[in-house]
Amino acid sequence: MPKIVRPENCQPARTLWYDRKKYITINFVVQNPKDVLVDIQDTKIIMSCKDVEDNDIYNEIEFFDRVFKSDSTEKVFDRTITVLIRKVKEHVAWPRLQKDLAKPAWLLVDFDNWRDWENEEEDGMAEYEQYVDMLNDMKNKGEPPAMDDLDDLSD
Repeated sequence: MPKIVRPENCQPARTLWYDRKKYITINFVVQNPKDVLVDIQDTKIIMSCKDVEDNDIYNEIEFFDRVFKSDSTEKVFDRTITVLIRKVKEHVAWPRLQKDLAKPAWLLVDFDNWRDWENEEEDGMAEYEQYVDMLNDMKNKGEPPAMDDLDDLSD
C-alpha cells in the first residue's frame, strides 16, 4: 500500500468507535466518500479520502493497544467508512480507542453499539448479537408501506 500523506488544509472525519471482545469497530462519518485510502498498522490507523464537496479528509489514530492488521477490514458506504479491527488481546476491554489520554473533539464513543460485554456469557452471544442487529435493521427501515391501494388492481 502506498504511504498516505496528510494533505494540506485537511479536516478530520467525525469518528465513532465501539469495543467488542475480539474486535474494535470504527466508523468514519463522511458523506459520499471517494478516493478512500485506509492504512491499518499494528499500532495505528490512517484514513484519507475526499467528501462530497471535495474536501480533503484525514484521520490518524494511534491505538490504545496492538491489533492484527492482517485480520482487519474496511468497507465504504454512502455515509461512512466502516473499519473492523481485530485486537491482539481478546477479551480485554479498551477504555479508549487511542493511546493518548487527550481525546480530540471529532472522536466519539458509539453508544448505540456499545455493550458491557465483560460479564456476558460466551455461549450464544454470536446468535444474540446477530438477532439484535437484525432487529435494529428492521427498526431503522420504518413503517411498512400501506397496501390499501392494491384492491384497485383486481378490477
